[in-house]
Amino acid sequence: MTMSQHENAQGTSTTERLQRPQRRRQAPPQMVPVPLDEPDMVAVDTTWGELQPMSPAPGVETIGELELMNLVADGALLVDGRTEQFFADSTLPGAISVPFNRAIERRGDLGDDALVILFCNGPQCPQSPTAIRNLVDDGFPADRIRYYRGGMHDWTTMALPVVPGTPA
Repeated sequence: MTMSQHENAQGTSTTERLQRPQRRRQAPPQMVPVPLDEPDMVAVDTTWGELQPMSPAPGVETIGELELMNLVADGALLVDGRTEQFFADSTLPGAISVPFNRAIERRGDLGDDALVILFCNGPQCPQSPTAIRNLVDDGFPADRIRYYRGGMHDWTTMALPVVPGTPA
């Protein structure tokens, strides 16, 4: 009997070996990396959330940190799609808060023609992808939306600046 190229000697497939292992942490999850005692070091909690697709909706472009910086410099609106408490604790400089569960009712805050960049806690957070899908389903033009999938997780781990959120 010949073993498939996608199975190892124990009979597990490559797909099975790529799956996230069972989580074992008992404490409540930390959705954003937390600073350690040493400068520029953070602890990352791997036990929360579910990975989100690279593209949250057809026609929406996913971007990285450099693209985000350039687009904001060119006038794009930076939108923190997380709940108010997360926004109050820390956010990206210049971001406004439009919580994912209020995106439709707050659609007017997104302007009539500006490019909008949405982000949330990171690649395993469903908040901004949910807001994006809801906005597109409600008729907001997908080509006016950019998705920063890395979110607070990647931004923080790269030691980029964060600030406390300022209520509107």
